Amino acid sequence: MTVHPIGPLYNADAKILILGSFPSVKSREAMFFYGHPQNRFWKVISAILSENEPKSVAEKKALILENHIALWDVIHSCEIAGSADSTIRGVTANDLTPILRTADIRAIFVNGKTAKRYYDLYIRDTVGREAICLPSTSPANAGYSLDRLTAQWRAAILPFLTFRNCI
Repeated sequence: MTVHPIGPLYNADAKILILGSFPSVKSREAMFFYGHPQNRFWKVISAILSENEPKSVAEKKALILENHIALWDVIHSCEIAGSADSTIRGVTANDLTPILRTADIRAIFVNGKTAKRYYDLYIRDTVGREAICLPSTSPANAGYSLDRLTAQWRAAILPFLTFRNCI
């Protein structure tokens, strides 16, 4: 059994929550979200927000928090071989209650179909909210170019961040 080693990233100003499935081996080693260098999450988020792509964990945290985003994963613990979502078994879900009680979350997004499947199985009924499924930023989702990913994420996320001055 592998336990999620990274706590949620949020504050009271968060307006959207983005959930992955479970951190990759590289993310677990880095002790931060989307740590695999080929995962396109940071490229997509920084493009949507018209910000420079963050490199350090401190820059990534600042980008998320300053832009009213909360970040975590659906799965608290599971059996997993390497980083392959297809091998996930024995899932225990994360408790989203602390985030949802603290912040006025306008929308919950999941990064890919695996996160959506486990959200729907283990979390949706508990929190009473649907999650919007976005195409995965994983390098395994080769069918999506960076431009296509960014366009779809932008169209989904920006309506919930309309308070931003640059929009």
